[in-house]
Amino acid sequence: MSKVLMKGNEAVGAAAIKAGCKYFFGYPITPQNEIPEYMSKKLPEVGGEFVQAESEVAAINMVYGAAGCGARVMTSSSSPGMALKQEGISYLVGAELPAVLVNMMRGGPGLGGIQPAQSDYFMSVKGGGNGDYFMPVYAPASIQETVDLIQEAFDVADQYRTPVMVIADGMIGQMMEPVEFKDVTHRKLEEKTWATDGTKEERKPNVINSLFLDAQDLEDHILKLEEKYNLMAENECRWEEYKLEGAEIVIAAYGTTARIVKNAIDILEKDGIKVGLIRPITLWPFPDKAFDHIDSTTKTVLTVEMSRGQMIEDVRLALNGKLPTAFYGRTGGVIPTPAGVVEAVKKLVGGAK
Repeated sequence: MSKVLMKGNEAVGAAAIKAGCKYFFGYPITPQNEIPEYMSKKLPEVGGEFVQAESEVAAINMVYGAAGCGARVMTSSSSPGMALKQEGISYLVGAELPAVLVNMMRGGPGLGGIQPAQSDYFMSVKGGGNGDYFMPVYAPASIQETVDLIQEAFDVADQYRTPVMVIADGMIGQMMEPVEFKDVTHRKLEEKTWATDGTKEERKPNVINSLFLDAQDLEDHILKLEEKYNLMAENECRWEEYKLEGAEIVIAAYGTTARIVKNAIDILEKDGIKVGLIRPITLWPFPDKAFDHIDSTTKTVLTVEMSRGQMIEDVRLALNGKLPTAFYGRTGGVIPTPAGVVEAVKKLVGGAK
């Protein structure tokens, strides 16, 4: 298939429609506005529906309704808007409803700015809403990977009956790259017999909610959800390794930050400093096993993020005290440079000597 040059946000919409998404509910916020714009134009062409809700809170509850009917549904937003959706996301998890949620991250806290950031890691991975829950979180590093993961996210959501989040910094949404819309082999999925799509007088009505008034019933439900989390942790963990063999320093980074890190690694290699990269593709489940692949030559693991340090907590847990950790990051919409990463690595190497 031929490649087509597309803006990241528009590619998100195209990938969702190719995956069978028929409903989109959202509310405008920079830097993801081209996603709802694209969906408003293209969804009616495939028999779908687009609704610009009156707020982010309304949008996520519309997602709940469509997901409860068994439809493939998506919403998108950026950091403050996604924060407003957290209650609804918790409801989706509790009611076991599949949906795809896209967050094109910008700087915060509060309204912050419109420049790229990665400071929503905690909100996405640790469960931004109430209760004991997790959901799969993908972090693509290119527009092509975003397209591929969006399509996979719909299958994963249906397979496990869970919302799935795709997070990327605003650069992914705003830049343009060539992408290929491949013929995807979809997973074998069970019929949605649980959906509230009308009884047709052939069965009892299905009931979908997340309310359990009896404490024991709620605990049993949470433990049932935990079984799904364990399955996802076993089967859905994904990461990339780059030049780990013989590395003196290993860098952990995700998304477009990892692309910047690769440039820095190539620069450092010319200076005779061996550095490797572990790039988590799923932020939840976090790829703990990837850190078992670190060579005995490695002295330190450096986490690089567009934040003040959030993923580093999971890196430390994965290492379990086996190696010291360090951090380098920019925040507020400032993008790390290869030169900045090179300098951070050289300080570590110099300190080790």
